[in-house]
Amino acid sequence: MANYFKEIPHLRHHLNHPLTRLVAQLKERDFIEAESYDFAPVDTDDAIDSYERVLEIVGELCAEQVAPQAMSVDQKGPTLRKGHVSYAPATAAQLDVVRKAGIMGMTMPRKYGGLNFPTLPFLMAAEMISTADASLQNVWGLQSCAETLKEYASPEQAERYLKRVCAGETMSMDLTEPDAGSDLQSAMLRASYDEKNNCWRLNGVKRFITNGDADIHLVLARSEEGSRDGRGLSMFIYDSQNGGMTVRRIERKMGIKGSPTCELVFRDAKAELCGSRRLGLIKYVMSLMNSARLGIAAQSVGISQACLREAQIYARERKQFGKTIVEFPAVREMVDNIEAKLHASRAILYETGRYVDINKTLSELSTERALTDEEREMMKHYARLADSLTPIAKGMAGEYANQNAYDCVQVHGGSGYMTDYTCERLYRDARITTIYEGTTQMQVVSAIRFALNGHYSELIAHYDAQPLSTPLHPLRERLRAMTSQYNIALATVGSCGDQNHIDFMARRIVEMAGSIIMGYLTLANAESNAELFLRAATNYIRYAEAEVAKHALYIQNNQPSTQPPKESEGENVVTREEIKGFLPHREPMLLVDKMWCEGDEVVGEYTIRGNEYFLQGHFPGKPIVPGVILCEIMGQCGSLLVAEQMAGRTPLYTSFENARFKRPVSPGDKIVVRSHIARNRGLLFFIDATATVEGKVVCTATLAFMLVDNK
Repeated sequence: MANYFKEIPHLRHHLNHPLTRLVAQLKERDFIEAESYDFAPVDTDDAIDSYERVLEIVGELCAEQVAPQAMSVDQKGPTLRKGHVSYAPATAAQLDVVRKAGIMGMTMPRKYGGLNFPTLPFLMAAEMISTADASLQNVWGLQSCAETLKEYASPEQAERYLKRVCAGETMSMDLTEPDAGSDLQSAMLRASYDEKNNCWRLNGVKRFITNGDADIHLVLARSEEGSRDGRGLSMFIYDSQNGGMTVRRIERKMGIKGSPTCELVFRDAKAELCGSRRLGLIKYVMSLMNSARLGIAAQSVGISQACLREAQIYARERKQFGKTIVEFPAVREMVDNIEAKLHASRAILYETGRYVDINKTLSELSTERALTDEEREMMKHYARLADSLTPIAKGMAGEYANQNAYDCVQVHGGSGYMTDYTCERLYRDARITTIYEGTTQMQVVSAIRFALNGHYSELIAHYDAQPLSTPLHPLRERLRAMTSQYNIALATVGSCGDQNHIDFMARRIVEMAGSIIMGYLTLANAESNAELFLRAATNYIRYAEAEVAKHALYIQNNQPSTQPPKESEGENVVTREEIKGFLPHREPMLLVDKMWCEGDEVVGEYTIRGNEYFLQGHFPGKPIVPGVILCEIMGQCGSLLVAEQMAGRTPLYTSFENARFKRPVSPGDKIVVRSHIARNRGLLFFIDATATVEGKVVCTATLAFMLVDNK
């Protein structure tokens, strides 16, 4: 009997990682629930065995019951009648199978009817379901929304809704709108409080909502009247049993057709506030998106696995010129590359999943008791690792799924273009993985700060320091050469001082870092089990080597133009070297790139590179420029105002007055400071300064300083 879990021993390898054992110990709280629940594990080995047994069930269901119906799902799809969705008959049958298998609410606590599993086995189940039919993953996998309910809903809400999810009800997250896609802070669906009925009411439209007619919805809505940004948004729970929401239409899509993507209309729909007001986007959507991005990474890995399966079967069976086509080097290379990218994607997915599990489990534990110092440091450490690797896992796995689907069709030749072959559906299904839950470009925006602040370089150095057997040393040397290219490219881009150029090169920098990290992860797997992983690791490192070299050459040959300053800056621009002629500061305390005069004002600029000393430890995982440094930047940017009087003198601060910090400043931000002399008494100057980033005020202050004679 076919079984996706048993047929892919690589999954068991990733499951039996030492960190998985640590997670099981933490999550089971010394296995105290074994006394209350018959199916709760009694020790770590029992917990791992439970994960394996459930995954074997999922593997069998996927191979025997989900995959055979995937073509029917793709051909028929969901239908809309009287404002509500009916799944395709095959999708309904697939959902019935997974409900009966008891894998709804996999990560939910047992008191709600869940299995209390960590994220890792959930992601493995998501991968196998996606291998069988990626569209089912979009319906089943949104149970991950329950994680947000578990963390932020009230105990009474959790009791009501989480039990329903574990019993098999579906969920959706209703975030995007016709005019608010990636820019969620522009969401305008309105939430108003109904005093008479003591509830909230939702009015407006949501668009591109996956599984849009679900049983339970998490809805991002504007609760603060008159607000226009993210601070006016809150998260609400909408229960379909209460009515008030209808589906206007089901989108006609390229792929994943079994999952209804809907446009929703809310008309005075009754809803409940989830958590606190005004934190909908700032806090709760971030929680939803992080889970969703890992879910799409798992979907991408599942599609890649399906591509490998289809390509191998066809290439081994199809004959041309008297031999199977896999014997032709050009075809064999495509199949090998699919396999290599699959294993690299899987490696970073499950590495990230383990990091998420440790951080999340310790965070949950902190609500029950005080963590030890060691546990607090561990939680911070793994939180940063999870935050930094999630965008790479989602971005790279999605891109690789698309490349693998392309190559899979190419292996099939003309047959691959026909709907009779599975690879044609895989090609269409894969395309969305780089778009929804944050495009690849948005993943780069999330990831680039970890490159600029040196985190990825530190992580690569950590992986490089791990023990390695002698036969694998040549592969490590190749990775080290790639790392050298990456560090040079990173320094070139990070120090240019041109934010537009940094943004332009960001994807190349992130892909270089991702390729190297994934290379080290595949190498570590080969060290653990050469029989399973060595060939794929060798092929992936060979592939990554070419990609890193390509990006490095592009960055080297396309450095920022040294054109004269823009006309708007006038002809009196003072460069960084010229600034040193009157300002006594030097690196690393010289915090101005250029300045110029506009009337009685001086305008100065400084781009936060990400490698500045004051970002180290402020704060780990989310570096923010300290307020005192912002004041220092403003003071230096205003120094041109008194450049003539500064000859032979040193400026010393005497006070900061009325300093107001409006928003955080992070690596990659270009600070623009406008300042003028408010008043002076001899050599004591008071300068009014305003700092902005992308036109938004980040800090204002009156800076007082005295020019002191150097003698």
